[in-house]
Amino acid sequence: MFDLDLNSAVSWIKKNGYGSVAVQLPEGLKGDALRISDFLSNLTGASVIILGDPCYGACDLFTDHRIYADALVHFGHSPIHPQENDEDVLFIEVRADPDIEDAVRKASGMLPKRIGLLATVQYIGLIQKAKAVLEEDGKEVFVGKGDSRIFHPGQVLGCNYSSAASVRDEVDAFLYLGEGDFHPLAAAFSTKKEMLVLNPVMGEIRKVDEAKERMLRKRFATIEAAKAAESFLVIVCTKAGQNRSAAADIMIDMINGQGKKAYRLTIGEIGPDALMHYKVDAYINTACPRIAMDDSARYSKPMLTVTEAEIALGIRKWEDYEFDTII
Repeated sequence: MFDLDLNSAVSWIKKNGYGSVAVQLPEGLKGDALRISDFLSNLTGASVIILGDPCYGACDLFTDHRIYADALVHFGHSPIHPQENDEDVLFIEVRADPDIEDAVRKASGMLPKRIGLLATVQYIGLIQKAKAVLEEDGKEVFVGKGDSRIFHPGQVLGCNYSSAASVRDEVDAFLYLGEGDFHPLAAAFSTKKEMLVLNPVMGEIRKVDEAKERMLRKRFATIEAAKAAESFLVIVCTKAGQNRSAAADIMIDMINGQGKKAYRLTIGEIGPDALMHYKVDAYINTACPRIAMDDSARYSKPMLTVTEAEIALGIRKWEDYEFDTII
């Protein structure tokens, strides 16, 4: 279903004369790792090193690849600035190109006049196709340009939805091309606009209202539980695109300013087993917000994002709740 564009990787390796190449794959593509290794080594003569650690996005870019190889091929994601400036790193944006014309026409009938289009990188190539169908149906269509963290117009990340925010005043609703709830929910909270999700593979169309209410109930309960906390573990991730030391500094100052105790933890892979040793009342995650949002049930103590911690500490009101953003 997904185009891995291995020939581009072969051409790049040959052009630069690399004798060894590290390959980094997201979890959903690790089943292709051996095939990719064989393909690249057979056609280039280079030795291939498969990186086995978890990879959740470009924010997980393995920056120490030169310890093991001359270059790195990172599959599945677009670069986050300034990653595109590393001449020894190639990003292969794995794409899918299903036929979405009928589904977009159906979605059009559920949408108002002015529409913003959003997608994850796997489906970013579908935006112009959807735009053409919607405009043919008489809609006004807008594709926003995000900040420096966003590589393509209309692209959204789990931690950044600035492409949606850039056109929120021009649109009445958004159509999101992708799978899952997290990305469209983040954009919906940012823009305060109606959000319709079109799954390009299944052709399914749905609203996010029910998922939004379900998520809010869970997050409200987590924040309320953290309000009684007297000690916090403020987590800083060492991953290239998730390290937010400055945000951690601000959070620690806020906690100490209220007479509570803050401990700073620097770690590469965040998970329940890694945190169980630290006897605090609550965790504050400054890394990928999905760690707190999607996996909170896995932790024995309240796991908060930065914006949620501000609510728990009384610095932000619940009515001003929004998803945490990395810029």
